[in-house]
Amino acid sequence: MEKIAAFEKVSFAQFEKAWKKNFPETEDVQAVYDAIKMPKRATTGSAGYDFFAPADIKIEKGKSVLIPTGIRSKINDGWVLKIYPRSGLGFKHRIQLDNTVGIIDADYYNSSNEGHIMIKLSCDAHDDGHTVALGSGDGFAQGIFLPFGITFDDETDGIRDGGFGSTTKK
Repeated sequence: MEKIAAFEKVSFAQFEKAWKKNFPETEDVQAVYDAIKMPKRATTGSAGYDFFAPADIKIEKGKSVLIPTGIRSKINDGWVLKIYPRSGLGFKHRIQLDNTVGIIDADYYNSSNEGHIMIKLSCDAHDDGHTVALGSGDGFAQGIFLPFGITFDDETDGIRDGGFGSTTKK
């Protein structure tokens, strides 16, 4: 297998900013940051790198939660990291990504937010009152690195700064 990427933590300042925005009730953000687990594959045959919840998180039926992972990925050119929900969460709780598949481009690493990977999940369960509880350290998403191609006449020269739709903002 070809080694084409590396996971790193974003800085504490970047993580704290994103975490407080989404979980303002958190008293000890440093403890959450310190507990971040790096993504990893479960077995030698696994394609996906599991992403782990940095803290206890609840997702209620009909609601969405944006999870700052504290993780960034340095990816070789010609590769992309695609993010999907863990299949067990989808089957058991109808957990899905709000953007269906997260696309982490290689140049996202250099964005002003340090390439901070954030994953927004929704619970579309059928049962009223259904809540999914992710414990700190529980796997909730998986990332798969894939090569991609470009067209022969590609003349792109744009520079990214940001995520979630940043490549189409002028």
